[in-house]
Amino acid sequence: MKADDIEALFRRESGDYAFARWGRPIAPVVFGVQDETLGTIKGAVEAVCQLAGHETAETDPELGSNFMWFFFSDWAELPEVPGLDRLVPDLEPLVARLQRADANQYRIFRFDKAGAIKACFVFLRMDQNLSKVPAETLALSQVVQSMLLWSDLAFRDRSPLAVAGEATVLRPDIATLIRAAYDPVMPVAANDASHALRLSARVTTAS
Repeated sequence: MKADDIEALFRRESGDYAFARWGRPIAPVVFGVQDETLGTIKGAVEAVCQLAGHETAETDPELGSNFMWFFFSDWAELPEVPGLDRLVPDLEPLVARLQRADANQYRIFRFDKAGAIKACFVFLRMDQNLSKVPAETLALSQVVQSMLLWSDLAFRDRSPLAVAGEATVLRPDIATLIRAAYDPVMPVAANDASHALRLSARVTTAS
């Protein structure tokens, strides 16, 4: 993966380069699923964190849980979740916008003073399309897209996952990039494209 390829994964549609990774252990919680699916999601979180060399935790000392997943059938359900409007600013206008777009998924990140990710909220409206996706695939895809602050264009044309035999796995180039991004010598956040050059150097070394 060349520097230009990496840069494209973090350059937003606005033209800004924006990168961030988690700066604290990830403590997930999942709402709206059965225990079996809960185990699948937590397993995906643990697997990707192990790949990155990042920690998971049962609780976050500031937020309790910092990686929150919400499964539901209608966006209108979100404003009814107690306390969610305190965690997600302008919740009702956001819900209205997502309803107009007929969206079936959305992620919101919160950041600490250093610019690192301190929380992520994953919203999944289980419409006909998402309901057809195997739980393991859906979980892995969402975890990968939540491990870094990717560009809003990053996976529009190509998924971060690939099919290997009968299994769906993380693409090797994306796996290597995540490991490089979590190298302790790399910054937790960056807004200059020279960061992509540093990532490229570590990806090349890892390969």
